[in-house]
Amino acid sequence: MFDIFDVLALIGGLCLFLFGMNIMGDGLERRAGNSLKALLGKLTNSRIKGFLTGLGVTAVIQSSSATTVMVVGFVNSKVMTLRQSIGVIMGANIGTTVTAWLLSLGGISSDNVIVKLLKPTSFTPVLALIGIALTMFAKSSKKKDVGTILLGFATLMFGMDAMSDAVSGLANVPEFQNLFLAFTNPILGVLVGAFVTAVIQSSSASVGILQALSVTGAVSYAAAIPIIMGQNIGTCVTAMLSSLGATKNAKRASIIHLLFNVLGTVVWLAVFCIISAIFKPLILNASASFLGIAICHSIFNILCTLLLLPAASLLEKLAYKLVPEAKEPEKVVELDERLLATPPIAVEQSYQLSCKMASEAVEGFLLSIRAIRDYSPEIAEKIRKIEDDTDRYEDVLGTYLTKLSKSQVSDEDSATVTKLLKAIGDFERISDHAVNVLESVEELREKGIRFSDAASAELDTLCCATEEILRLTETSFVKGDLATAYDVEPLEQVIDDIKKLLRDNHILRLRGGVCTVETGFIWSDLLTDFERVSDHCSNVAVGIIDESEHTMNAHEVIRNLKASDTHFTEKYAEYSSKYAVTNAQ
Repeated sequence: MFDIFDVLALIGGLCLFLFGMNIMGDGLERRAGNSLKALLGKLTNSRIKGFLTGLGVTAVIQSSSATTVMVVGFVNSKVMTLRQSIGVIMGANIGTTVTAWLLSLGGISSDNVIVKLLKPTSFTPVLALIGIALTMFAKSSKKKDVGTILLGFATLMFGMDAMSDAVSGLANVPEFQNLFLAFTNPILGVLVGAFVTAVIQSSSASVGILQALSVTGAVSYAAAIPIIMGQNIGTCVTAMLSSLGATKNAKRASIIHLLFNVLGTVVWLAVFCIISAIFKPLILNASASFLGIAICHSIFNILCTLLLLPAASLLEKLAYKLVPEAKEPEKVVELDERLLATPPIAVEQSYQLSCKMASEAVEGFLLSIRAIRDYSPEIAEKIRKIEDDTDRYEDVLGTYLTKLSKSQVSDEDSATVTKLLKAIGDFERISDHAVNVLESVEELREKGIRFSDAASAELDTLCCATEEILRLTETSFVKGDLATAYDVEPLEQVIDDIKKLLRDNHILRLRGGVCTVETGFIWSDLLTDFERVSDHCSNVAVGIIDESEHTMNAHEVIRNLKASDTHFTEKYAEYSSKYAVTNAQ
C-alpha cells in the first residue's frame, strides 16, 4: 500500500538525490579544473577531437548541461568557433550516460558477499565517512574537493535508495501501472521525458528517477525508451536559457544542441515505432531494470551521434538559417558570466584578457616614448585610445574577478585571481602615465620649448631603461616567466637612482642658466611618470614572485630580494653599468 509517508519518503529521497548530484558535480568541476583547461586547450577544427573532448569533459563533470552551457559561453566569448562546438555538444550527450551506469549499481541483487559489496548501499557509508573527514579536517582545497565528491556521490546513492524504497509500494497500485501503460504511447512518453527533464534541468537526474521507478516492475521498455528519448530534448532547456542575450553564434550553438536532440529523437522514434509495430519484440513488454535503462540510454545517444556527426556541417548551415547574421556588427563579449559556473575556465579567460590588457598598456607607454623622439597626431590618438581601452579592461576584469573570487575556487586559482586583481590596476596606471607623458610632449611643442642636449641625452637613457623594464614585465606576466620577474626589481632600483640623478642634474643646469624654470616643471613631471611606471612594473613582478612563493606579502618579497638575493645584486650592477648617467658636477 502506498500512503502519505511513502510520498514524504519519495520527496526526501528525490531531494537527497538531486542535492547529491549537484554537489558531486561542483566538486568534480573544481577538482578537474586543470584537466578541463588542458582538454579544451586541445580543441581544433577536427570534428572527432571536438567530439572526444565533449565526451571526456562531460564524463568527468557528470553533466551534459554544464558542458553545453560552457560551450555556449566559449562561443559567446569567441574562444571556440561554432564549428568546433558541434563535436563537443555531440560528445557531451554520450558522456552524460556515465551517470546512468553508476546508478545501475543500485540494481545489483545477490546473496554472494562479494557481489553485495558492489551494491552502493554497502560501500557508500564508507565513502561518506571518508568524505566528511576530508571536508572537515583536510587543509588542502584539493582534498576538500575530493571529500565533496565522495559526499555528493554517497548522498546521491542514498537518495536513489530512498526513492526506490519509497516507490516499491506502487508495484501493487493499479493506477500507477495504468499510468505507465499510457506512457507506452511513444509521443506521450517523449513529452513526459522532455517535461520532467526540462523542470529539473538534468537528463542524468531524470534517468536516475526513471531507474528508481523501475523497481516497481511497472516500467516496461516500451514506456522507458520513449521517455529516455524525450529526456534528451528536455535537457536542451538549460543551454537555450543560457544563450538568451548572447551573441548570434552562441545562440546558434544552443540551436545546434536542440536540433541534434530533436532530429535524433524524431528519426529513432520513427524506427522504434516501426520495429514495435511490425516485429513486436517481447522485450518491449518486459520490465525495465536499472542496467537495462542505462544500456538504452547509452545506445540511443550513440545512435544519435552516429546519425548526425557526419552531418555536422548541415546542422551548422541550418543554425545559420534559423539565426541569420545581424545587419550591424555585434559587440564582442570579452568575459562571459556563464563561465563563472566553471571557475577554472573563468580564471583562464580572465588571465587571457589581462594579458591583452598588459600588452596594450605596455604598447601605450612605448608609444609615448616614441612621441618624445618623433611626435605625430596618429601616435597621440593611438595612445589615448589605448588608455580608454585599458580603463574599460580594468572595469570589466575588476567586476568579473570580484565575482569569481566569491566562487569556490581552488587555492591555486584563488592566488591567480588575487594576482590579476592587483596587476590590472598597475597596467591601467601605466596607460594613464603614457597619456601624461604625451601631454608633456604636447606642452613642449605648443610652447616651443626644447630640452638641452645634455638633458635630452639623459632622458634618452631613462627612456631606454624604462622600455626594458616594460618588456621584462610584459614577458614575465604574459608568459608566466618567473626568472624574468626576478630581473624587474633590480632595474626598478636603477631607474629610481637615474631619476634622482637627473633631478639633481637639472637643478645644476638651472643654476647655470642652461635650463629654465618652465622647462623644469615639465622635466619634473616626465621624471615622475617614468619613475611611477617602473614602480608599477615592480608591483606586477613582485605579484608573480609572491604567487610562486605563496608569501602573500609584497613588502617581504622586496625586502628578501634586496637583502639576501645575489641575483638582485648582480643584476643591479649590470643595469647600473648599462644605463649609467654622468653626474653634471
